[in-house]
Formats: sequence, C-alpha cells, structure tokens
Amino acid sequence: MATKPAPKSAQSRPEKDLPPHRAASQDIWLAGLGAMAQAQAQVRSQGSKAFEALVADGLAFQRKSQAVAQEKLHEAAAHFNQLTQGIGAGIGAGIGANLVQPAGAKVDRLEHLFEDRVARALKSLGLPTAQEVADLQDRVSTLERALKAATGKKAPTPKAPAKTKKTAA
Repeated sequence: MATKPAPKSAQSRPEKDLPPHRAASQDIWLAGLGAMAQAQAQVRSQGSKAFEALVADGLAFQRKSQAVAQEKLHEAAAHFNQLTQGIGAGIGAGIGANLVQPAGAKVDRLEHLFEDRVARALKSLGLPTAQEVADLQDRVSTLERALKAATGKKAPTPKAPAKTKKTAA
C-alpha cells in the first residue's frame, strides 16, 4: 500500500521564527496559494467550469461574510445609540444647577464601586482596613493607660544598648 509523503512540518519552514499570530497568517496565505494552484491545475485538466464554480463559491462566501459583518455593525451601533440616549436623558433631565448632578452621581457611584472592589481585594490579601487599624490603636492606648494606672508609673520604654569603648592596645 502506497502512503502519501508526510507534509512538511511548520518547523522546517523559514517562518518558524515568526510569532504565533504571524505564523498563522502566513499559513492561511500559503493555504490560499495552494488552493489557487489546485484550481489552476483543475482548470488545465477539467476546463474553465471548475474555476467558475470556485469563483461563484468565493463570491457567495464573501457576500455571506459581509452580511454577517453588517449585522454585527448594526447591532453595535444600536447598542451605542441606546447608551448615548441613556446618558443624554440623564443630563437632559437637569436644567441649570442640576445639569451636572446626574454625571456627578454616576461618578460617585463608580467611585463607590471602585472602593468596594479595592477593599475586597485588600481583604482577600489579609490587609486590615483603616477602621480596623484605628480600633487597634484605640485598644493599645487603652491598654497603655490601664498599665500606667496599675503600675503607678510610666510604661517602660526600651533602652538603647550600651556602647562599649574600645581601647587602643
């Protein structure tokens, strides 16, 4: 049984040093050239009907992909219009002094959301909140006062180590 020769791997091509996205683009280009070469060979052997069929298939595919792209573009434009109308309605509702308020309220809400997420991230890392640090400082102050009252004197402070003089020999 005759076996087909193994296709050349991507490792044997000079494009192997390209980044993955560039290598994939190069492979797609080479596949297109291969399809064109096969189409030309088919035209030579079977005539122009096969080539015309390939052109018709390519045209149909192009139209279909363009229709899908147009649909996605219209969806994105509609979504964008909804967003801009919502923002416009919020700003348009206020006249005079209230004109800035809806935008300010949205910024405050966004700031609050950001602070909450940062606080959750810090808590997950085990860092204390500002309130917890303040509570701890209050507890230390209370304990220092209680210790001072119980001993009747000032709380001991750590002493600096005594310096020793070196004598010249």
